[in-house]
Amino acid sequence: MPLNNEQTSAATRAINGAQRIMVVPHANVDPDGLGSALACQMLFTQLGKDVTVICPDTKPENLSFLPGFEKLQEGIEASQNFVITVNLDGGVEVDKLRYTVEDGKVNIIVMPKAGRINPQNVSFGDTGHGFDLIVAVDTADLPLMGAFYTDNIDLFTSVPILNIDHHISNTHYGQLQMIDTTAASATEVLYDWFIHEPTFKEKITQDMATLLLTGLITDTRSFQNPNTTPRSLEVAAELLERGAKQQEIVQHIYKTKPLSTLKIWGRALNRIQMDTSAGIVWSTVSKDDLAEMEATSKETSGILDELISTIPNADIHILFTEMEEEEKGLKASMRSSASVDVSRLAGKLFGGGGHPRAAGFRIKDFDNFDLAVINAVQKLKVGMKEQLSEASQGPVDTQAKIPEVHQEVVTPVEPVAQPPAPGKDIVDGLSTEDSRPSAGGIDVIDGFKQQ
Repeated sequence: MPLNNEQTSAATRAINGAQRIMVVPHANVDPDGLGSALACQMLFTQLGKDVTVICPDTKPENLSFLPGFEKLQEGIEASQNFVITVNLDGGVEVDKLRYTVEDGKVNIIVMPKAGRINPQNVSFGDTGHGFDLIVAVDTADLPLMGAFYTDNIDLFTSVPILNIDHHISNTHYGQLQMIDTTAASATEVLYDWFIHEPTFKEKITQDMATLLLTGLITDTRSFQNPNTTPRSLEVAAELLERGAKQQEIVQHIYKTKPLSTLKIWGRALNRIQMDTSAGIVWSTVSKDDLAEMEATSKETSGILDELISTIPNADIHILFTEMEEEEKGLKASMRSSASVDVSRLAGKLFGGGGHPRAAGFRIKDFDNFDLAVINAVQKLKVGMKEQLSEASQGPVDTQAKIPEVHQEVVTPVEPVAQPPAPGKDIVDGLSTEDSRPSAGGIDVIDGFKQQ
């Protein structure tokens, strides 16, 4: 539902009452998350706040055109300032200080010039990181911040959190929430907040407008996705009036592709397979493909929306990507027609989720990438039939709280036996040999026995 005055007022009071603020989006950050975080950084800095903006993993170089990109930090200092305080009441004066390190112990020696220091005059403290407020943007749940969250759980449990998001799957963490599920992007939520606070509205700069429009353009896929609303178009128009650099956004997001990206897109095109009877289209990118094309898994972003999902006569379009060694596992991104809720499928079968028309999941442990894909497709076929059957019997709740698509939940999935199906099943017909052609992928036709 849209934001109300109570939510925006509480969020504004929290910002005004804080001095040191940390702003952080989800891991595997996208333009909406990064644009939201940098827009917050710019506004809060103008308000005189000390702001740290975090990118929870490697900074995406394809977004380096965004204003303020150089302000991003990949982490916070882990050093701890342990403070020993000596109360000098009662006329105590200090003459000298020295310390020794012996047997793994630090001895701090305070030599008084006058008076006497008693143990009760000594206290201890930990300055820690000193943040007054954490602002989480475009993040449905804290674990979706990845290792940054798990490495700093004490910080997240001790500092108040302002949760700003637009996903239905948001778990409503934090002491304060500004969650507008009718908004097309997190930047749209921020814009509505900023313009309703007079002191914020006057501080919206051209750079901030560019950041906010970037999130809105990318999360609606240039206003092509079903989440585009009349309000989204109004916000875009207002941001353009404020000087947002729309052509620069389009140029860098859609018209600038490194050669390695084009190569890996070509490999994915070569691997497209389709089960016409089930209405499923999919393609794969293995880590060997990534290494051969000198690409990264992040460069597969866009393949599904720009290429695979354009294939007609299918209800589900999927891209399976085998992640690099440091992340491990298999990532699947899905798009669907209006007849299938892929968020429910991803959540029920693999512990993933997202939006009804756009969702994803991960499989952490498997022995063979191709076999893992085959098993996943087979499970999706069965789940899709069950969902269609349920839909024919009554309305389906598409508002279930499930993690968001670009913030997939990692859940180990064990291969399951494939249930028998009538007729010839192109998935069942595939060979299970642990081998693959160097460039051509697996041809589904080769897996059939000639009749």
